[in-house]
Amino acid sequence: MRRILLLSGLALSLIACGENENNSETAQTKENAETTNGEQVQEPTDVPDPIEAESSDQYSYEMVVEDLDIPWGFTFLPDGSILITEKKGEIIHFKDGKKTKVQGAPDVYDRGQGGLLDVVLHPDYENNGWIYFTYSSKEGEGDGGNTALMRAKLEGDQLTNKEVLYKASPNTTKGQHFGSRIAFDNEGHLYFSAGERGARDVNPQDITRDNGKVYRLNDDGTVPSDNPFVDEENAVEAIYSYGHRNPQGMILNPETGEIWVHEHGPQGGDEINVVKKGANYGWPVVTYGENYDGTPITEERSKPGMEDPIFYWLPSIAPSGFAYVTSDKFPELKGNLLVGSLKFQYLELLELDGKKIKKRTKLLEDSGRMRDVRQGPDGNIYVALEGKGIAKLTKNQ
Repeated sequence: MRRILLLSGLALSLIACGENENNSETAQTKENAETTNGEQVQEPTDVPDPIEAESSDQYSYEMVVEDLDIPWGFTFLPDGSILITEKKGEIIHFKDGKKTKVQGAPDVYDRGQGGLLDVVLHPDYENNGWIYFTYSSKEGEGDGGNTALMRAKLEGDQLTNKEVLYKASPNTTKGQHFGSRIAFDNEGHLYFSAGERGARDVNPQDITRDNGKVYRLNDDGTVPSDNPFVDEENAVEAIYSYGHRNPQGMILNPETGEIWVHEHGPQGGDEINVVKKGANYGWPVVTYGENYDGTPITEERSKPGMEDPIFYWLPSIAPSGFAYVTSDKFPELKGNLLVGSLKFQYLELLELDGKKIKKRTKLLEDSGRMRDVRQGPDGNIYVALEGKGIAKLTKNQ
């Protein structure tokens, strides 16, 4: 049954990674070899078949911050103001109805899917003032860029105390799969993702190389002593999990304390994964997707030693942004997930039963490419819409 659904879903999928709708990088992803370097031996689990999404007209939105180009990420400061990253490299501070450009933003490699990406506050921001950014950086040897993590402080409208905590290498002029999202766990460790940079047969399965990974650091950029590959020769010690394609959603699940990611598949097979220490998530050895020209990447969907997703989309929705709802303002959404769709331009509600997705519902259909979704400190749900700005979810009467 799953194979039938897979084939029918792939036939419907025109462009799996909706990131490529706005650039010409698709052709660069058409590579066809396989490598494997499994670190964790585990029997595969039974992955549920994809489910159809229902539609709901119960919600609308109202604009909060208008006239933004590609608001890639945003976060709320303690005073209720909003800090927004524009992909082209600008940081916008929205306060008291006014947008101000923050000076001192990092120099970004603005190409394809690269640019200024996520922004997250330290969990103890009110005491230490640290703000974390991911972006595509030109620093280091070689042309092009790769994903970097920086922390800084905001003084007035100026970034200060800037520290680059991590820079993936090598640089490449390819324009796809930079990632990148940031999340903190309950112990104060920082996780961030870096996509495989279009080198699927080189990077994701090799723990001596950056890219196609989820990294775990202390908040100052040092490597925790209990990271899985600290004692392994030539391994990148910051790696926490590997075999990822391009994660653009990352959250701390408050019920389980786990870091969850969603990531772009190729043509078909976007995934939600629970991040585990030292685990291999299989790309490109196992996948529910195919090449953009319709040829197979692999016949393997699951394999011992590789983690199965808890959910996958078929056809791909090109997910970006991720939120776990805890707000009492939307009791019907509480305890469930929200994901933005770039490809189909809606907000998706995923109803949870433990770690299983039991229902999909499309909200705010035809609203635009949804780049990010966050629950604000006021309990409201906010979404970043490309070409529009930051909007607040409202419920129709």
